[in-house]
Amino acid sequence: MNRFINLFLFALIATTSLGQKTEGVVSYERRTSWVKIIGRMSFLSQEEKDRAAQTWKNDSEYKEKMKLVFNANESFYSYASEQGETEDGNYSWRNSELKLYRNFEKDKKTEMIEMLGKTYIVDDSLHTPVWKIGNQIKDIAGYICMRADTEDPIRKQKITAWFAQDIPVPAGPERYNGLPGVIMELSLNDGDVVIEATGVTFRPVTADELKMPKLKGKKIDDTAYDAIIRQHIADSMIAHRNPYWSIRY
Repeated sequence: MNRFINLFLFALIATTSLGQKTEGVVSYERRTSWVKIIGRMSFLSQEEKDRAAQTWKNDSEYKEKMKLVFNANESFYSYASEQGETEDGNYSWRNSELKLYRNFEKDKKTEMIEMLGKTYIVDDSLHTPVWKIGNQIKDIAGYICMRADTEDPIRKQKITAWFAQDIPVPAGPERYNGLPGVIMELSLNDGDVVIEATGVTFRPVTADELKMPKLKGKKIDDTAYDAIIRQHIADSMIAHRNPYWSIRY
């Protein structure tokens, strides 16, 4: 009888623990290395790249705070605050619209993305990247994470994700999802941009926290969105402009 009670209590504790780890908020720091991104611009000479590296050496990383609200079936990713500011707090600005909603149960997503002088509403099914899961592990914010890799065929970027199986929700930052655990870190193109979790708070999340605001913008699907990005990059490279001054890397 005692053994049965002990097994029952263990199962109850395990179930409760698992439930607690499928709902909460992940805080991220997004770091953009403009020196690395500029260094990839094929239209620049090595002298121009070296000059840019010298110019940006004291501000080589641009940092932004992001957050991911999630439960077992949904996630909502956005800036931690609508106001961006410098690290010293002396300057602030309105962050561009970036609100990414996922419904894993219904295989649907809605995104509000401001770019190129317009706000777009991307409404489509979830198109999960083809991930290749490896056997490497590392600690991120106190969680043992496994590595997975894919690629962005539009931007020609290598994507590395580190996900925590202890948080069994297929959510992640930016436009990435579909792994058997929350993505705790994303590295775009070998560290040109890194989005790293700084902490996780497990708590009940409200419907309002997962709710998209009133949608105002041009409605498109993934195919149209990809076509806009592809054309902008091509036009910018022909004109010898860095395309990522105007779109998210």
